[in-house]
Amino acid sequence: MYELIQAGPRTYYIDCPAKIGVYRFSENGVCLIDAGNDKDTGRKIQKILGQNGWTAKLILCTHSHADHIGGCRILQERLNCPVYAPGAEADFTCHPFLEPSFLYGGFPFRELRNKFLMARESSALPLTPEVLPEGMEMARLDGHSFAMAAFRTPDDVWFLADSLSSEAVLQKYHIGFLYDVEGYLTSLDRVEQLKGRLFIPSHAAPTEDIRPLAKLNRAKVMEVLALLREVCSRPIAFDDILKAVFDHYGLMMDLTQYVLVGSTVRSCLSCLRDRGELEPCIKENRLMWRPASV
Repeated sequence: MYELIQAGPRTYYIDCPAKIGVYRFSENGVCLIDAGNDKDTGRKIQKILGQNGWTAKLILCTHSHADHIGGCRILQERLNCPVYAPGAEADFTCHPFLEPSFLYGGFPFRELRNKFLMARESSALPLTPEVLPEGMEMARLDGHSFAMAAFRTPDDVWFLADSLSSEAVLQKYHIGFLYDVEGYLTSLDRVEQLKGRLFIPSHAAPTEDIRPLAKLNRAKVMEVLALLREVCSRPIAFDDILKAVFDHYGLMMDLTQYVLVGSTVRSCLSCLRDRGELEPCIKENRLMWRPASV
């Protein structure tokens, strides 16, 4: 864990729970892609760089989830390096209390104000192609979050962030976090069309052919949508829908999973509503979901 692995002449990644990309664009200067989940990870990153005589000159955040931005604060304090994040993710990086607030739908109670859902704040600037080191490219792969960026280094290596889950994770948990289901499916289409020598998702093994994993992720999303259509074949309240999903997949709910999976299920219901397959209704002062009226 936290081993520096070379993926190209100047491209590396730090193998950890959310892989961190490292691109050496000058003799001693590197660009980081994400920064791990907390200050301890930030320290480990700095130690690895120091052992190689490198210094982080900038941090490119793929998106603002805590396991990707948690190390930004300490690296920014110690190295004075700028942090960039795409779209609304820059606001969430500057104001990370927005993440548990968004997930919960109100002021988050203290059990939700934890480092897994709320990173330490850092000063983030808008991510644009102009800030990338020479030769690097970026692509937007929205859907998992409000806005998410993938990066290609000049070594033809793509860092794909959370655009895909590993096969093992899909088999164990079945439901990954999604904000915009249709946007995510569109991003999977884009991933399948990317050209590159190596593809490195944050939570899956690097691969030379990303298409099989993209197909598995798409199939799992379609499976979950089909399950929700079945569960909502009669009017049913949201908490009962969520319980049915957890029971179907044999998952154990805790407070963090309640807001994460619950948010994804709500997004899936919105997707099915926009497709004209389900509709919400109010019955006895409860929001219910049912098949769409003909």
